[in-house]
Amino acid sequence: MIAPVFASVIARLKPMLAASAARSAAAPLLRRFLRQNRATAGVEFAMVATPLLGLSLGVLQTGLIFFAGQSLETAAATAGRLIMTGQAQTQGWSAAQFKQQVCNQIHALFDCATGIYIDVETYSSFASVNLGLPIQNGGFDSSSLGYNPGGPGDIVMVRVYYQYPVFFSVLNLSNLNGGLNLLAATSVFRNEPYSSS
Repeated sequence: MIAPVFASVIARLKPMLAASAARSAAAPLLRRFLRQNRATAGVEFAMVATPLLGLSLGVLQTGLIFFAGQSLETAAATAGRLIMTGQAQTQGWSAAQFKQQVCNQIHALFDCATGIYIDVETYSSFASVNLGLPIQNGGFDSSSLGYNPGGPGDIVMVRVYYQYPVFFSVLNLSNLNGGLNLLAATSVFRNEPYSSS
């Protein structure tokens, strides 16, 4: 009677003894692995450098986009003043000539020949000014852009558009397909009562 009970206890203890033996055999290897510290600096640097590099590139891209947007705003305000004072109208500038005046204000960040789009519209009141972006199905729609600088006392909106490439999009700064961000600089004003002759 004692032999069968003893056999059942041994049968239950066998898996635990085997696991304990395996742990004791692996313990020196595990302790030796944990004591090794020759490559810890490299591993820690790789763990810290990857997010730091991503964050740095994201900050740089965001800063460039904001700087480009501010440069475009300055160019739109400066060129819009040429319409507000009547210089564009009295000299009979076309849309291409006005665009050249905008391009004269922008220096290093933009491809002015093919990337800058101008929209100059006249409105009956400030409340009726359309500030919506010309985006259709995720792409820039330049078909609705026009050039109407108006006359003395007219309300005019000057908008300058540029499709700025987003190279590193951590913060999802693109609002167009193809990784582009549509920058829009707007200037709304009432033309001065200049002499149209």
